[in-house]
Amino acid sequence: MAVTAPGVDAVTPQEPVAGSAAATPRRLRMRLLSNRKVAVGLAILAVFLLIAIIGPLIAPYDPSQRSSDILQGPSAKHWFGTTHIGQDIFSQVLDGTRSVMFVGFFAGVVATIVAVLFGVTSGYLGGAGGEGLSAVSNVFLVIPALPLIIIITTAIPTGGDWVVALVIGLTSWAWGARVLRAQTLSLRRRDFVEAARAAGEPVWRIVIFEILPNLTAIIASSFVGTVIYAIMTEVALAFIGVQGLYEWNWGAILYWAQSQEALAIGAWWWFVPAGLAIALLGTALSLLNFGIDELVNPRLRSSGSATVRDYTGRKVRMRVGFTPVLAHRGEPALAHAAASQVSEIDAEDGAR
Repeated sequence: MAVTAPGVDAVTPQEPVAGSAAATPRRLRMRLLSNRKVAVGLAILAVFLLIAIIGPLIAPYDPSQRSSDILQGPSAKHWFGTTHIGQDIFSQVLDGTRSVMFVGFFAGVVATIVAVLFGVTSGYLGGAGGEGLSAVSNVFLVIPALPLIIIITTAIPTGGDWVVALVIGLTSWAWGARVLRAQTLSLRRRDFVEAARAAGEPVWRIVIFEILPNLTAIIASSFVGTVIYAIMTEVALAFIGVQGLYEWNWGAILYWAQSQEALAIGAWWWFVPAGLAIALLGTALSLLNFGIDELVNPRLRSSGSATVRDYTGRKVRMRVGFTPVLAHRGEPALAHAAASQVSEIDAEDGAR
């Protein structure tokens, strides 16, 4: 039989109450937006989205236009300098942002839709049908995406970014499907799902209104991860010189800088702007992913950030796996007496 000291409470995790304000979608959105990582990530991502929309319109020069200003450093006339044939690098970065953002987000949407269809369906159905869909996911896990994209873009040189984004999306959904399947297997036997099934709800309604809302954060995290993968894949393809991509995405800028030995001749302005753009966009998407992980996992949200007072009145920093014992606010005398008793015991032990 467990005995606890009077007036002392242990902090224990509690299950969220159904229908409470903390469980509403609006409250979850506000909690997500109040996260500093998410706020910074969204701000940076909004800038890149704006550039993708209006970048080609505000570019001061045609990205392919040649001039006599050969290998000029950053100046008032050319903000990011020029290439070996006088092309304006600032215009190339602005014009290439649209291609990078389009491929990343289109591939993310395609991969997320397919992952939800295969993952949730196989997890909820179970049996032979679920195992068959899971086997398809396992097959796509081992398909080498990069060689496949190179072969397809070579066979369809006029396909452009649409083909690249579609191939990336159709070859990068399997990991997300496996995660969603595992979560759906856990959710399909929960009480609220069993209650909906007992009430005669159709399968489609149970999946859409009972299971999918509980998978929203995982789906969002999978989408962001796929966008990062798609952007890096397109940049890598352009950097190695694969044909069929848009002429001036960031990888193409790096390809021409590398082929003309920009680093060796000291033309740092040729590759630094595109490299910084890739790093900033990757950082923004990673911050969004970290924020979503903290929303899903309460330990990540509170680990190392929250401080409380223990029964002696001292401040204690919350850590993973640590459960402090707190005193009632209305009983300071009891907390003081407990602290005095601990001090006396320590003194006696020291005398011995």
